[in-house]
Amino acid sequence: MRKLYFLVPGTDSKFACGGLWAELKTFKLAQQVCQANVVTYRQREIGKLFLDDLLKERNLDDVIFVISWGFDIAKLAAKLKQYNVVYHAHSAGYKFNLPASIPIITVSRNTLGYWGEKSPNSLIYYLPNEISGEFKNLHLERDIDILMQARKSSEYLLKQLIPDLQKRCKVQVVTAYVEDLPGLFNRAKVYLYDSAEYWAQQNVSEGFGLQPMEALACGCQVFSSVNGGLSDYLDPGFNCYKIAGYSQEYDVQRILKVIDSSMLPTLSEDFFAEYRVENIIKRLQVILEELNEFFDYKKYQPSDIPHLTRGRLAKLFIKRIYSKFQKKYFQDL
Repeated sequence: MRKLYFLVPGTDSKFACGGLWAELKTFKLAQQVCQANVVTYRQREIGKLFLDDLLKERNLDDVIFVISWGFDIAKLAAKLKQYNVVYHAHSAGYKFNLPASIPIITVSRNTLGYWGEKSPNSLIYYLPNEISGEFKNLHLERDIDILMQARKSSEYLLKQLIPDLQKRCKVQVVTAYVEDLPGLFNRAKVYLYDSAEYWAQQNVSEGFGLQPMEALACGCQVFSSVNGGLSDYLDPGFNCYKIAGYSQEYDVQRILKVIDSSMLPTLSEDFFAEYRVENIIKRLQVILEELNEFFDYKKYQPSDIPHLTRGRLAKLFIKRIYSKFQKKYFQDL
């Protein structure tokens, strides 16, 4: 099985974000299946491989480069076109196309559908992000009524809903890194998350939406937006509540009702099994076996399925209109 090189621009605080942490988690999981290393490409870091140094090696057929940093994908794909490359897709909506020679692994079914439509000739797989085992319901007394993180939250939450709720119940807004996030989730009754506005401004999608699921795993009742990857697992009315529902007062009434309820529903561990490490390792094993077979085959066979380019779509459109015209013309004769 080929060695995996996970390409990231860097790993220090300059590049800190959910996508980086998710990628490094996947790297750790991949090490349980095959050889894997982190490779940086924007800055050199002590103890880590650097991409330009690696590309000086003559034979890299025994390597698969895993690229994931959305804004850098187009340049990296071009730079690595002669090598074995896989795109690990978190968010969707970046303005680039990929050749069929680059398989795609998506972290959500939402992103899976996006690439299935955009790159119909590519090999595409689904590998969800991991929910760590520490995120579980400890059945503790919950002394925080409402918990939310300021980062990625909408102006509606920050400037309207939260100030209103703070007059009525105990609210905690997280504005910095939390050492014990599972512990905090286990103290909260309700978790609020609204990222639709944030991602709309970025012009890309919510890739997975890890924290609402972590909150659910810890027994919180979640009020959330359901944009992008959140729609994979959030089911309003059944395992969560839709935030920003029609009016501020209606949101307040629904949230207070949940806080005051003595019978709060909990999800079984079976619901989270898909996102736990055991399932992800099994899926990764299957995916990597298929990828290795594909890269063995690709060496001897070029891609020969027509791509859905703008030009080909225009030709197909004209062909369809002409066919309709012919049918109508001959029917009228």
